[in-house]
Amino acid sequence: MSQLSNLYLFLYNSLQSFGWALALFRVLSSFVLTKSIHGAYASAGELICFLQTAAFLEVIHGAIGLVPSGALFPLMQWGGRTHFLLAIVRGITEVQELPSVFITFLAWSLSEIIRYPHYALSCLGHCPSWMTYLRYTAFIVLFPIGVAPGEMWLMYQALPYIKEKHLYGDSLLGLPISYYNFVQVVLLCYPFLWLKLYVHLFKQRKSKLSKRHERKKKM
Repeated sequence: MSQLSNLYLFLYNSLQSFGWALALFRVLSSFVLTKSIHGAYASAGELICFLQTAAFLEVIHGAIGLVPSGALFPLMQWGGRTHFLLAIVRGITEVQELPSVFITFLAWSLSEIIRYPHYALSCLGHCPSWMTYLRYTAFIVLFPIGVAPGEMWLMYQALPYIKEKHLYGDSLLGLPISYYNFVQVVLLCYPFLWLKLYVHLFKQRKSKLSKRHERKKKM
């Protein structure tokens, strides 16, 4: 990888690290000050919308070979999160104070303040082994929490509002399906898509931690 590409990836991951750390600080500050979990979106929602939208760059990074991840799995994760965030949470004010938003934002923020610093330090070639271990271990707990009581539960709770508001009309992207029915289909598919990503992360974990173990043995 060229020095320019490496510098760009370091800056990108550093900025995302700072953004998600700020988002986590805002979510927790709101919780501490108000003693309520209902202000998560009001405190950090717009910032998280921006950070998640900007993360589409990671799909491009994989597609052009800037990183070895490829484009498919980053696109699956980005698409799922962005749809949840922009189409549902941002688009339906009635769901913005539900506990599921707090759960999702907390799980996402904790995941990203581990993932992005790990990537940034890896660009410098000085990522400590404990951070690599944390990067490929924390998802085991955080990913299911963010998906089940977070994203899926909130989408289910949003269904009555989608139906009542006739959200996005009767035709989705010209297809003969309403957005209400689309979200129902998404909820049915979500566990299978989530499992595919989850298994992929475990494969990554095995590969990365085995390499780390081999390096330790050589030292």
